[in-house]
Amino acid sequence: MPFAHIYSDPEKDRILSIDLDLLMRAYASGIFPMSDARDDPDTFWIEPEMRAILPLDGFKLSKSLAKTIRQDRFRVTADAAFPRVIATCAAKNEGRQDTWINPDIEDAFCELHQRGYAHSIECWEDEKLVGGLYGLALGRAFFGESMFSRATDASKVALAWLVARLRVGGFTLLDCQFMTSHLQSLGAVEMPQEDYLVLLQQSLGRDFQASVVLSAAPASSGVSEGAGVWGALDGFLAAGAGAASEDFSSTASSSPGKLILQALTQTS
Repeated sequence: MPFAHIYSDPEKDRILSIDLDLLMRAYASGIFPMSDARDDPDTFWIEPEMRAILPLDGFKLSKSLAKTIRQDRFRVTADAAFPRVIATCAAKNEGRQDTWINPDIEDAFCELHQRGYAHSIECWEDEKLVGGLYGLALGRAFFGESMFSRATDASKVALAWLVARLRVGGFTLLDCQFMTSHLQSLGAVEMPQEDYLVLLQQSLGRDFQASVVLSAAPASSGVSEGAGVWGALDGFLAAGAGAASEDFSSTASSSPGKLILQALTQTS
């Protein structure tokens, strides 16, 4: 297997088998949980030798993907259906016979979502959920966990919206864990774990690891000093749409997709 098993968490007689404070500290140390199968009761702590990240200024936007986004082919939301997104990521399908998301990991992330740390992006076609992703926000880092697609380009659009959200919100690191051909085609790069840890520490802040507690303000609130602001894109979209609606003769980019493209391509 391409990763090392560091710690096995036995089943415990309580609602959450994974301690949330331990989980947060693990991510702040460059370690994340996985299971060998959906129905495997054991959770392992993983620290891979090589790490994939997607530089937020290096997202590869093909002409066809830009067209899909510009035309608003999907209605895209954030945190509108987190439990459904993680459940779909964990489910078996024709192209994926098993997943690493066991019920303990799913429960822990649903609780972190309730507390404002875990987030999702959803793509809808009519009222059907056809794509999405979820992950964890700490400081100015976002740890992408899993994604799914039930329609052409749905996961690519979800990732594009995530990158735009992170750029506007002041995040500096998008962790993708393991490299895949899909992620590589969108701009992901791979690096040794020791180099990744340097980037992680810069995104979290020098004293962040020692002070990670669940009582701290999550990134979505914008209260934590130096943290990215998950909800900043919502204000950006509202301001862009409002500016265009005030001038009916304006050719301003008022549609959500056009504003996302603007967020993806503008330089700081």
